[in-house]
Amino acid sequence: MSILVAGLVLFLGVHSIRIVADDWRTAQIARLGERPWKLGYTVVSLVGFGLIIWGFGLARASTGMVWSPPAWTSPVAAALLLPAFVLIVAGNMPGTKMKAALGHPMLLGTAVWAFAHLIGNGRLAGVVLFASFLVWAVIAFIAARRRDAAAGVAYPAGSGARDAIAVVIGVAAWAVFGFWLHGPLIGLRPFA
Repeated sequence: MSILVAGLVLFLGVHSIRIVADDWRTAQIARLGERPWKLGYTVVSLVGFGLIIWGFGLARASTGMVWSPPAWTSPVAAALLLPAFVLIVAGNMPGTKMKAALGHPMLLGTAVWAFAHLIGNGRLAGVVLFASFLVWAVIAFIAARRRDAAAGVAYPAGSGARDAIAVVIGVAAWAVFGFWLHGPLIGLRPFA
């Protein structure tokens, strides 16, 4: 479990710098330059992500159950993941109405993803992993919306065509991951 926690601290910690130390972040970018800052950020993120994957695999096999999810949580989780995938795609795609309306759809998609997995996982490792991501995503979304409001940020109106593309890509990614990749990569087949 310690490897999982170390990965979460690194990954979510580096992704929380704008929340807790935005002025420090700005000063470091000015001091180091944008490219070196992004390189360091990426390296720490990848190390943290790798530790999360490794640590979750180890902890999942060795931790007990915190609660037993009812049978209804599995189809609800699968259904919630559909909008999560769409929101994550929309957050990484400029010019969507979703981005204009929500500001940070990727963070909302991450929160929905974490919540969906949290309701369907009762093992301690899953609760720690998904609760951590859920809390972080909600706090990050609130902080980002406040930062946008303080800076007067307004996202471009976007187009319905871009939203349609985000939906098609999100649905396709959801299907590919749910039907074919989740089993080999995670060890659980959600649609089996």
